[in-house]
Amino acid sequence: MRDRILNYRNRIDNLISMNSRETDWDKVIAEHLIQIGFFQHERLIHWLVTMLFALLTFMAVGIYLITGAVYVLALIGILLVLLVPYIMHYYLLENETQRMYAQYDVMLELKKEREEGWDSIED
Repeated sequence: MRDRILNYRNRIDNLISMNSRETDWDKVIAEHLIQIGFFQHERLIHWLVTMLFALLTFMAVGIYLITGAVYVLALIGILLVLLVPYIMHYYLLENETQRMYAQYDVMLELKKEREEGWDSIED
């Protein structure tokens, strides 16, 4: 998923920076909204999983503090090994989705500028 979202965002960044006359912004914007929806869904799922692992980790720490059972430390270690990558992945999804929102705004502006340019040519 990491490669997919980064490659997609870079592809859109390239389209925006080139701002070619051949770019059909209506199609690109429609595709972009679909991709944002996919990544939002992925972000929600990862947020839920991350919160579950965080809750389980805090519960395990609480159990350790109450009981002092050393074997609970192994569970805490396993949960932390899983929790840290989940947090890192969620961080990536969150930030990239926010960047995609900014890309959407830029694409709308480019589309508007192009349409205004065509209106002035027709006058």
